[in-house]
Amino acid sequence: MLVKEVMTRAVKTITPETRLQEVASIMCLSRFSGLPVVGEGDKLVGILAERDVLRYLFPSIKDIMTDGMGSIDFESMEAEYKKVLPLKASDLMNSGVISVNPNMPILKAVSVMAKNNFRRIPVTEENNQLVGMVSLGDIHRAIFMKSFASG
Repeated sequence: MLVKEVMTRAVKTITPETRLQEVASIMCLSRFSGLPVVGEGDKLVGILAERDVLRYLFPSIKDIMTDGMGSIDFESMEAEYKKVLPLKASDLMNSGVISVNPNMPILKAVSVMAKNNFRRIPVTEENNQLVGMVSLGDIHRAIFMKSFASG
């Protein structure tokens, strides 16, 4: 089977200009752990994951190395979340995006996801145009259904 046979084509996307308040709302209410960031012509320009938003709240490695973990007030850091909301997706997104091709065999896509510790990955065609997303669940379901159907 190929990625294009199991991928989700109707993908919720954001732009680099989307405010984090809207991004957080989409993530929390729709239970998305990450969203593809697209520019003109649905060109994939980044990914913004929940961990990118939450990582923004953490102290720098330098602060941890200098002061140690014991001196950090993690509970007061939660209040800093409000400072994230006015930012744009471009401020926190990961622009080093890894994607798969729709004509790639699904188990090869799984190997790309496993290598990068991803549960889902964007599917792009030429010129990095986003055409879908595929998850481990999509692939597992497809293999299960095919195996079950063939008895």
